[in-house]
Amino acid sequence: MIQIITVIAKYLILIMCLVYTFSCYTMFRPKNKERQRDLLDNQVIYMFVFLFLCNAVLFLRSFDLKILIFFAAQVVFFEILMILFPKIYKRCSRLLINNSCFLLGIGFVVLTRLSFELALKQFAIVAASVFITSLIPLMMHKITFWDKLGWLYAVAGFVLLASVFVIGVQKNGSYNWVSIGPLAFQPSEFVKIIFVFFSAALLSKAKEFKDLVKITVIAALYVLVLVVEKDLGGALLYFVIYLMMLYAATAKPLYLLGGLAAGSLAAVIANLLFSHVQVRVAVWRDPFSMIEGRGAQVCQSLFAIGTGGWFGLGLGMGRPFDIPVRESDFIFSVISEEFGVIFGICLIFVLISCFILFMDISTRSRKLFNKLLCLGFGVCFLFQVFLSIGGVTKFIPSTGVTIPLVSYGGTSVVSTLIIFNVIQGLHMLADSEEEEHERIKAEEEAREQGRNPIPEKRRGAKTQKEKES
Repeated sequence: MIQIITVIAKYLILIMCLVYTFSCYTMFRPKNKERQRDLLDNQVIYMFVFLFLCNAVLFLRSFDLKILIFFAAQVVFFEILMILFPKIYKRCSRLLINNSCFLLGIGFVVLTRLSFELALKQFAIVAASVFITSLIPLMMHKITFWDKLGWLYAVAGFVLLASVFVIGVQKNGSYNWVSIGPLAFQPSEFVKIIFVFFSAALLSKAKEFKDLVKITVIAALYVLVLVVEKDLGGALLYFVIYLMMLYAATAKPLYLLGGLAAGSLAAVIANLLFSHVQVRVAVWRDPFSMIEGRGAQVCQSLFAIGTGGWFGLGLGMGRPFDIPVRESDFIFSVISEEFGVIFGICLIFVLISCFILFMDISTRSRKLFNKLLCLGFGVCFLFQVFLSIGGVTKFIPSTGVTIPLVSYGGTSVVSTLIIFNVIQGLHMLADSEEEEHERIKAEEEAREQGRNPIPEKRRGAKTQKEKES
């Protein structure tokens, strides 16, 4: 009986995910505020139905009351977030709030399936982080000198990133973790936020070519430190972020092409010099020849995705514990096996809708610094998704990058929530700038009409002529 319920629920879960994904894109069409509000309210319903179905299946397969209590806690948390945040910040983006809750909800479901303790830990980190980071939109709105701290960002970010050489520890083959007592975190996850602020602040004020050279040298030092730490995913992420921000700030295709050529050359040199790069490339080329060794991760990932097929095996019916690092780097494989490839594609499109929203805010911002911030965080977010999913599907060499808000990882989820709240602040600023621009334009038009009034006789004659015509 439970098997039948699981199979039926799997299709209902997929339908809810499809409907939610479609609604993310219909949100960009209507200009009517009331229609947008209705669509956003419907999104909330789809999300809670999805979470109810998932947690109902998990409960029926274990009859563990802790799952129902945890589900109730999630509902209360999401309701508080989706009700209070728009009340505190009138101009916030509800679509971004809904998407963040939906992605977090998927992560909680999958982690509950894998390890209830990890799910609880992730929930506690998220709840504390949301409470703290919810102040960021207010800070973005009230503090006006963010763009004047470029060199401070550069120094602070570099010192924090290089701290692993003093107090760093090795984890998963990389020296990119810092451990202080019971607390362990990746500095690079927070430094990428500082890196975007540093790039946006200095590029928005660069006047001459020598200024661009100085900024590029500092950015290259960041990437070099990450390469030495064996954090290949982080190095590639930083490189792409800076390259796209440089192109957006200068609008010169030559810089973009030159950066791509330099990056390709650096990749070839890294493959020749570093043994860990050679191993990653070898595993990517033919993981099945190393299935008993380093290729096991990618092989098990591909087996899981292939076994799940289009519609998945059903929640709780797969073999996720065969997949190494399943709760973080390879969580997409777990999702594809039990929810199906169609669900995985929907997840990708929900993540892409967040990127589109970032770009929409960037185009509406009038200040170059704000534009570059939105672009930098948008590229950071989307390219992280590409690195994570591309690695587990053997599209690119595995880089050990997580899916934002979905994968387990305290540092990753905190940094993503910081980014989302910075974007909320920039969204509010863009709306304020648009309203101010419209007000000034209306006042100018009113003054212009006051200086050049149309005489009554001319207006009457014009009206009569229009009637005759």
